[in-house]
Amino acid sequence: MKIETNLSLLFPRQLANKILAHAQQNPETEICGLISSQNQHPKHYYPIPNSAENAGLRFHMDEQAQISAMKKMREQNEELLAIVHSHPHSEAIPSALDEQEHQYPDAYYLIVSLNTTGVLDLRAFKQINQRFQPVELILEHPDN
Repeated sequence: MKIETNLSLLFPRQLANKILAHAQQNPETEICGLISSQNQHPKHYYPIPNSAENAGLRFHMDEQAQISAMKKMREQNEELLAIVHSHPHSEAIPSALDEQEHQYPDAYYLIVSLNTTGVLDLRAFKQINQRFQPVELILEHPDN
């Protein structure tokens, strides 16, 4: 059964650029991080070191860095909005492992693909009924 959703996420271009730059600076590693929000508005990107044994094929957020980022969010009255990671050699769609290991069902899931020609691919997803569904990612310009 396919679930149709009309979800969208308004996302600042400045934050998207930080995520894309992080991925470009680490082309052979799955980068990862967290996006915070205030009042459902994306605020900050917290890059987290990837501590996976094979960081080119999967990601595992460094636990201490993740705890530190979550603490900083709470101190700034922010909430977790999204989990971010990259796919250096595959499409920007959740893998079976991504779906299996996703532990924040209320968070959006942003994936960057470096497996492109020219512009990098950044896509958003949301977990609905145990499955990731595509979310329209609307990049807003600072002057909007």
